[in-house]
Amino acid sequence: MSTLSARIVEDMKTAMRAKDTVALNVVRALKSAIKYAAIEKLGADSDLDDPDAIIVVRREIKKRQDSVQSYESASRQDLADVEKAEIAVLEKYLPAAMDAGDLIKLVEAVIAETGATTKKDMGKVMKILQERTAGAADNKTLSAEVSKRLS
Repeated sequence: MSTLSARIVEDMKTAMRAKDTVALNVVRALKSAIKYAAIEKLGADSDLDDPDAIIVVRREIKKRQDSVQSYESASRQDLADVEKAEIAVLEKYLPAAMDAGDLIKLVEAVIAETGATTKKDMGKVMKILQERTAGAADNKTLSAEVSKRLS
């Protein structure tokens, strides 16, 4: 069992003891999403390693961010606030965000390393960046930085 999965189980127990229904529901849903991803990727009796589990966490956060936008555009602030609370619970499972300066240096180094010059090369640059950041930066941020530097 990966360290993130073990932490999720412990946090679920803590939320049960504290009777924190929001955290409990979010952590249960996250545990389920990670298990489904593990089954899909590796088979029934398997666990995801931490980098793959972080991808699932990011996916769950993205779903909730999309819901927040939908609810706010429909003037349903009450539902948007619930989604924001869930995002706050999920963000605890992400690694510390990468500093903007370090991110820019890494993007420039990978572009130089791959010899990328056009947007056609963006795929190979993004693949390497995703491996090297290991969840410390989201794909949207990475993509924006790469797009700025490729013509």
